[in-house]
This record gives sequence, C-alpha cells and structure tokens, in this order.
Amino acid sequence: MSKLLIVEDDVAFCTMLKTFLQKKGYEVSTSFSGSEAVLQIQEHTFDIVLTDVRLPDRDGITLLDDIRAKNPKTQVVIMTGYAEINMAVSAIKQGAFDYVSKPFNPDKILQILENALKVKDISQPVKKESSKKEEVVVSQNNSFVKGVSDASKKLNEYVALVAPTRMSVLVIGDSGTGKEYVASSIHKASKRADKPFVPVDCGAIPKEIASSEFFGHIKGSFTGAVNDKVGHFEAANGGTLFLDEIGNLSYELQVQLLRALQERKIKPVGSNKEIEVDIRVIAATNEDLSNAVKEGEFREDLYHRLNEFSIKVPPLKDRIEDLMLFANYFLEESNIELDKHVVGFADEVLDTFKKYDWPGNLRELKNIVKRSVLLSQNDMITLDVLPNDVAYASHNAKQTYGLFKNQNEQELILDALEKANGNKAKAARMLDIDRKTLYNKLKQYDISL
Repeated sequence: MSKLLIVEDDVAFCTMLKTFLQKKGYEVSTSFSGSEAVLQIQEHTFDIVLTDVRLPDRDGITLLDDIRAKNPKTQVVIMTGYAEINMAVSAIKQGAFDYVSKPFNPDKILQILENALKVKDISQPVKKESSKKEEVVVSQNNSFVKGVSDASKKLNEYVALVAPTRMSVLVIGDSGTGKEYVASSIHKASKRADKPFVPVDCGAIPKEIASSEFFGHIKGSFTGAVNDKVGHFEAANGGTLFLDEIGNLSYELQVQLLRALQERKIKPVGSNKEIEVDIRVIAATNEDLSNAVKEGEFREDLYHRLNEFSIKVPPLKDRIEDLMLFANYFLEESNIELDKHVVGFADEVLDTFKKYDWPGNLRELKNIVKRSVLLSQNDMITLDVLPNDVAYASHNAKQTYGLFKNQNEQELILDALEKANGNKAKAARMLDIDRKTLYNKLKQYDISL
C-alpha cells in the first residue's frame, strides 16, 4: 500500500481528501502545518507528499528541501489556488513532480498520484526541465478553463441546467467574454453532442447573399451560383446552430429566420422543395436586444423565440479570481502554437494584470499573452514585453487587494468582507490570503461579523 502525506491547513478539506484517498487504497497521514509536516517527514518515509502551496507557517515549496533531504524518491505534488500557479511552476523547476489546481476533479488527482508512483522507483528525482511545456499544462483534455469564481460557477451551473433541454438559448455578454465557448459547452453537454455545431457570425454576412448563406441555393438560381450550396441550417441538421451577434441581422432576414424556426423547414434559394431540419438554436449578442425590440429594430416575436432561456456571460473584470487560470491556459496554448518554452509570469506582471480593467475581456487577455510569449527572451513574461497601456495600468488603477502590502489593510479587509457579503472564504480569496491569516487579522483589528 502506497504511503501518502497530505499537508493542508483547511481541516475539513484535508479530512475529506484523506477519506477519499483511503477508499482508493492509499495509506494516508495528514499535517495541518509545515512544521508538523517536517516532523512527520523526519519520522516516516512517504511515497508521495501532497501539499498546499500556502500554509500558515511556511509555503509548501520550502518543504521540498526537507523532503528531498530525507528521501529523494518521495514525489511531491503541489496543490494550488487560482492565484498561486506561478508558485507551483517554480516548485516544479525545483523538483516537485506536478501540481493540481483547486478545485480539482477527483479523477485528475488520482491520475497525477498514479503517474507519481510510476516514477518513484527511478534512482534520481524526476526533473521536468527537459520538457518545459509540461510545466505549464493545465489540462490537455479540457478545451477551456471553466473558472472558480462565483460568477463562473453560476455561469457553469446555468450551462449544465439548460444543456440537456431543447430550449433555445440567448447568450448575452460583452465582446470577447467567450460567448461562443459557452454555446459550444451547451452543445457538448447536450443530447446533440455527436451532431454538428455550426457557428455563424451574423455581422460578417453581406445582406445580398444572407439568404443563400443560411438556407443554401441551387445551381443557376442567380448569377454566380455555379454549384448547389448547402446553407447553415442544413449543415447543422440534427445539431446546434450558433448565431453570433444576432442583432446584426437585417429585418428581412429576421422574418425568414423566424419562419424557419417556427416551421422547422427551409427552402434553398431557387428551389421549390422544402427541406425539414431538426436544429437547436443558440444566439449571442453584445447588444441590449430588448431595447432593440422597443426601438423597432428587432422583431419581438423572434426575440422571444430565441430567448427561451438567457445566460449572461460576466466580463473578465468580474472574474478576477479566474484571471491567472485563463492566463496560464493561454500561456500553454501560445507555447505550443509558437514553439516557445515560457514557464510563467513575473510577479510585477501578475500585479499589473490584476490592476488592469480588461475592456477586451478574454480575447484581449489571450492576445496579450500570445504577444508576450512571442516577444519573451526569458523563461518568465516580464513587464517590458507587455503593451504600454497594460504595463502602466497601475498608474490610473482602481484600488486592488493584495497580501497586505498596503498600510490601510483594515479598510481593505472591511471592503472585501462587504463585497463578499460577509463570506470569509470569498473575502480571503479576494485578498489573496488564506483563511487563517484573515481570521488572525480580524482578531487583530477586533472585527466581528
């Protein structure tokens, strides 16, 4: 039976994880602080140490030296929160086997532990410097990062709720927030997942050929129609049709679209034959369609047909807890695309990212990370490779939270608690500290809730 030590100051989470891993056949010991873990490491030999990156008395990275001094074959897996992935990457460079981001999938942690055991019997500790791409992988199996913020959790709950139904969905959100990803996630979680997902940018279709694009045409139906064409509706038959920026459709095409959705039949341009289609429609917009209806610019009947269920995609500035999860995902993606080996972000870049408002949302973040990877000559992305408007965002930045580097820390704590509606765990995440540190500060300033 493999021996495993969990080092985690969250007692409830630690106990839950211990119970889970014991059921999977591990002999599990626990420590709730770094100093307690050092004593256990000195007295016992473990196959794997699973440690939180941030502990009350020391960080998990400093345990590496003690562990490796006692037994170089012991594999160390780092558990991280949303803002600590860079620390985990540093730990890997220092000899840790791998890291896993909280909250994690049970199957994910089991796979990592299994991989760690496979290399335990190698005479030298495993180093990943020969393949730095592995160091920044979040998950090659996931098409995107779901996020851990409250806003992301609510978004994911709505996706899971509506996906199995036949309802039409209207996805609302600013440009660059990931509306197509949300639509694709709904499709992948639906009963139509094995059928086509056809995205259409309604703003990019010239009015003159819009009917042909949506419904197809037959050869010779108009000048330039040299072949039969399958339209988007027929191409999506059995699956999902995603209509991005639906507010850009002309009024005439809105009428045709409504008829097609009501009758579930289409007629290609120049044809007398109707084709039955079985599709689910997901539409997206960055406009206020209800206002467009009031102004007479969008048909009310089509609006209600599309809006059987609506999902609001939050802007990135409301998902700051997810920022570094997305940044590291885009870093991994850019490394692969550009054949680079950048492993993380310098601390000043992390601070700058948190102070910037991200008006372009995820699309802007992706572009900036990709540009920075291309320009970087070092292992870490530094401030000098960022665009000026991002690099100097701190000069005009709003108040942000940090690890109490501010003299007004009492005010910061009170502000965070107010924004978190008294939820201490959420306030601690906003302040980028662990809960125990927050409790100590509450006691220090005699703050009671």
